[in-house]
Parts: sequence; structure tokens; C-alpha cells
Amino acid sequence: MIDERSRPRAGKARTPESPDALTISLMGSPASAGLARTFAQQQLYKWGYLHILDDALLITSELVANASEATPGKELRYRIERNAKGVLISVWDSSPRVPTPKPLTEPTLEALDHCEDTFDSGGGWGLPIVQALSAACGYTLHPTGGKWVWARLTP
Repeated sequence: MIDERSRPRAGKARTPESPDALTISLMGSPASAGLARTFAQQQLYKWGYLHILDDALLITSELVANASEATPGKELRYRIERNAKGVLISVWDSSPRVPTPKPLTEPTLEALDHCEDTFDSGGGWGLPIVQALSAACGYTLHPTGGKWVWARLTP
């Protein structure tokens, strides 16, 4: 998942050759993923990329939810852009903690048999889902703090 070289460095000036892009600021909250999905859906409709809509919306949800959980009540930045390499979905948060995918394990009946106390504790599968749906994904540390977590889709 981690390949910092694939994503353009933060702070590059926008030139006329820069991609179509939408960047919005959000607050880390449970509602942020839904709001980001709404913006992503409209942008993908505008670009005519309906064939990757479901994957892009799921990736958006996972990345924004992870950032919201890492920095509740703080600013997040959501960005969706298209360029010659495809569609890049990225989320910035101020947490210094880098994303670490949950190790994949073979499920067992015992692991699936949750008691009432642990019924909803099966999370942590967002990054493996993002890895499966994207052509590439990773994170880039921002020079002024925090990080951009990103995924690229190829239309």
C-alpha cells in the first residue's frame, strides 16, 4: 500500500496543465464521509465516470472515515482529481500516525462467533478494501504536518 513516490508532492503550484480537481475542507466527524461521498458523486457524474462510481464512493468513505477517527473534531481535507493517470482520491488529516492495514487472516468459525459485547468490533478492514479496489494507494507525509492518504482508480 505504501508508495510515496506515486503521488505528486504537496505544495506544487497549480498550472494550466494541472488536473481537474475538487478540494473541500471537512471536520472530522461521522457525517464527513457522507458529505465527501456527495461531492465525489457529483464530480464523477461531471466527468462521466459512472463506471467507477461505486468503487470511488467506497474508497472515499473508507479514507474519510479513517481520517475522522484519527482526528475527531479537527480539520480534514478531501480531494478528488483526474489526470492522465486516472482519478486520485486523497484525504489529509493532521495525525502523525501512518495508516497500517490490518493483516489478512483466514476467518474461522470461532472468530466469526461474536458475543454481544464484541459484535461490532470487527472493523479495521477499510484499508484492505481500498487496496483491493484501487490501482495504487498509499500515503504521503505533508511537509507542514499530517499526511495525505490516497488511492488511484484507473477509469
